[in-house]
Amino acid sequence: MTLAGRAERSSTRSATPRSALPAAAGLPGFAAALCLVVVAIHLEDQNWLSFGKTPGYVQVGYVAIELAGLVSAWLLLTQPTRLTCVLAFGVGLGPLLGYVLSRGPGLPSYTDDKGTWSEPLGVVSMVVEGLLIIASVLAFTTRDQNAPRPT
Repeated sequence: MTLAGRAERSSTRSATPRSALPAAAGLPGFAAALCLVVVAIHLEDQNWLSFGKTPGYVQVGYVAIELAGLVSAWLLLTQPTRLTCVLAFGVGLGPLLGYVLSRGPGLPSYTDDKGTWSEPLGVVSMVVEGLLIIASVLAFTTRDQNAPRPT
């Protein structure tokens, strides 16, 4: 390769700024932040680490969502893959379904929240979880334009 060819190849590489990544490149970070907000909301709702939710299966659900949210956020920031997006989707969908079921028909032995749709923390939780679902689906379906295409 000639010196001119090297210079041309070098200038071509540097002419493509890092900001030329697809707009969706920030979605894993946004989804990670939303996962952490879901964790904080559920810690606040259970009075932080009091572990006083009854019946026991509701408390287990809270702890599972909190742990899954932390793991998902960490993976989205360090190794964003499609599987990580699926985990983040679950972190959004699980508590959203729990909210709807606990407020609507109620859950077995758990009627504390039945009919309380307008509780401020619950409304914020639904918005955050909805955004997390959208962000994780977009991150899952958006293809990096710089990634090699299968042949």
